[in-house]
Order: sequence, then C-alpha cells, then structure tokens
Amino acid sequence: MLVVAVGQPARDLWRQGAALTSVPIDFIGATPASAVAELAKGGVDIVVVDFSLPDVSKSAIASTARSLDPAPFIVMSAPAGIRRLEGADSIVVSPADADAARNITECCIRARLPARVMIVDDSSTMRSIVRKILMASHFAMEVVEVDEGQAALEQLRSGIFDMVFLDYSMPGLGGIEILMEIKQINSRVGVVLMTSTDDEVMSGVARGAGALALLKKPFYPADIDTVLQRHYGLQLQTN
Repeated sequence: MLVVAVGQPARDLWRQGAALTSVPIDFIGATPASAVAELAKGGVDIVVVDFSLPDVSKSAIASTARSLDPAPFIVMSAPAGIRRLEGADSIVVSPADADAARNITECCIRARLPARVMIVDDSSTMRSIVRKILMASHFAMEVVEVDEGQAALEQLRSGIFDMVFLDYSMPGLGGIEILMEIKQINSRVGVVLMTSTDDEVMSGVARGAGALALLKKPFYPADIDTVLQRHYGLQLQTN
C-alpha cells in the first residue's frame, strides 16, 4: 500500500491505520516527488492519493499506476463533497483518525481481491453480455454463469459468493423470490437485480427485499464500478 501525501502527519495517520488491519500489509509513505519512483519499483496493490496534491502530481501518479500490470487500485482521499476525479477508482473522505484509516484500508484490501460473482439469467446471450461488462470493470472478478433460480440457490448453499447479478424477470422463481432466498442463505451476499423496465414501485420492492442495486439494461462498466464501490464501502462522495 502506497500513500502519497504532502505532509508527514497525513502519512503517519495512514500508517497507523494500516498497522491496525486484520491482514498484514506492507506500507510505503511517499511524497509527491518520490511517488512515481516508488510505483515504478512494482509490487504496489493499493495507492492512496491525497486530494491536496498539485494536479500535475496527481496526473503523473495516476498515469504511472495505470501503466503497470497489474494496475494498482487507486483511491483519492478527499474532503467530503468532492466529485469523482479522473484516474481514481474511488474517492473516500479523508480519515480523521487511525480507526477511520484502518476501515478504509480494509475496504481497499477487500476491493483488491477477486470477487466471486454469479450471473443468473435464463438468456445465454444476456449472460455473455453481462460477463463482458463485468470483465471491463476496474474490479477483479471470478464469474460463474447460471441459467435458472434453483440452480443458483444450490450453488449458493454449497459455495462462497460475494455478489449475484440476477435478472428480475426469471421463469419459475422470479427475481425477487430468488433474492429473498439468497438473503436467507447468506445475508452478506450483494445482490444486484437487472431489469429491462424500471419504475419507482419496482425499485422500492427491490430495496425492500435487500437488493444492493437495481440496474436497468443496458448498463455499462462505470455502472458496475459504482455498485461495487457501494458493496465494498467505498461509495463515491457527491455534492
């Protein structure tokens, strides 16, 4: 984990937070002048960039990070109310204490690990489209496809999944019914309902049943990124 900040106190706060995580993590604190060189050494999985850095420094850091393979997860640490900035995978409110820094760091670790995702749709064409969209996301995913609700529930009972992308209008068991069953099996699974028609009633029913989101087809990688940020606790801050 590389944290780039102008002041030593900010770097120290992030260092304290990283030391408190449940998973051991190597920490590097860098100034804007040394950040690109640290990135070039390789081995960085998470980059936290302070919003107060000069734009030219933020741009250089993002550009260098994106050129790496694999590219690290880039988080912008900013005051509340800042909109998404180009080059960042997520924006979080700058932590006020070590515990807040620990929480953000653990969310970043979760987001960096490949999520096990299930696509449930009776249309093979739609499953293929959704798979391609998921693979274009900034988040790493291992994807399993299922064509009907009962088979999905059986896999969820016998395996571990982080998220399910579920068609709202399924034959047999409907999307809402499957969603409610999933929540009984494992309430921590994030379920995203996919629909061709969206209205307030449908959205309300989905939220009431515990859906993480309701996505109207067609949707795009940026929509997936937004949903996953919410799932990982890295929701974008907006005005």
